[in-house]
Amino acid sequence: MTLDFSSLFNGDSKPSRLLLEASLKPVQGSRFQPTGFPDLGAAVFETRDGTRLLVESHQSMANRLEAVCWDGAKQGLVSELAGLPYVRVNDTKGEYLTSSVTEAHRLNAPYILESKERDFFDRFKKEADALEGGKIDRAKLAALIFKYDIGSLLHGIFLAKKELVGGRLRIERTISAFIEAEGVRVAASGGVKNDHVNPSGDAEKGFGNVPFQRDEYVADRIVAYFNVDLAEIRAFGLGADAERLLVGLALYKIRAFLDGHLRLRTACDFEIDGDVSVTRPAGFTLPALSRLRESLPDLIAKCSGVFAGDLGVTKVVYRA
Repeated sequence: MTLDFSSLFNGDSKPSRLLLEASLKPVQGSRFQPTGFPDLGAAVFETRDGTRLLVESHQSMANRLEAVCWDGAKQGLVSELAGLPYVRVNDTKGEYLTSSVTEAHRLNAPYILESKERDFFDRFKKEADALEGGKIDRAKLAALIFKYDIGSLLHGIFLAKKELVGGRLRIERTISAFIEAEGVRVAASGGVKNDHVNPSGDAEKGFGNVPFQRDEYVADRIVAYFNVDLAEIRAFGLGADAERLLVGLALYKIRAFLDGHLRLRTACDFEIDGDVSVTRPAGFTLPALSRLRESLPDLIAKCSGVFAGDLGVTKVVYRA
């Protein structure tokens, strides 16, 4: 079944962005635990409409949107995404170690670029050398990234190694997402770690009774926001088939995340509350997950001729 992207790619007035949002609610009770940052804690901030809270950051959501593509049991892509390009890293015994899908920096992961086994690095560097001199040709860079790891093209990449065109190879995210809560209030609680053997023992060594304080939050509204940069995808100049694959995969990630297991942390377990709303462009509807699953194999097949590796998988050996 073919996805209808005519409202996104056809006509004189092509939308620059596809904006979606979905209301969330805790699966039980009203409290939830937000993401925390070193030396900062929860990211609470004030707006003219009241107090808000960053529940999940852009960088964390990028990793979660990649995670819906990965089958941890078989250590590979989920079946409907078979054939998509990514880099798979094995250890020196041939056992799976990691991949560009599961690494936080994707293609820029040290297990890919810092291995003493340099076959992949040398090959990639040779292709990247065509970008040396003057301003980076973004279309050529996009084609190179698309060839090896489509996730790096969707979620952004910064190849900071000096050997790769002076560390200047960078593409911003084409899909971004975050979760915010509105009208938030602190739900303070706490407890005590009890030591029934030696209540007055040395707490620094794990003994003794240790009281602790805990802040969770309640909110009037919790919303997941998604932004697909259609203008950037078109600017890559990869052609109509690649554009449709990138958008189709972005929509798959969004739908699979929202329809999936939204337990972000121990005390942060959500479910979607109502329908997904498309705020731009008017008239577009997020397809059902079943329809996206049916459509993606055909979209992948149309682009498979430019993918590297065996059925899109480039294998790398990490040697420390």
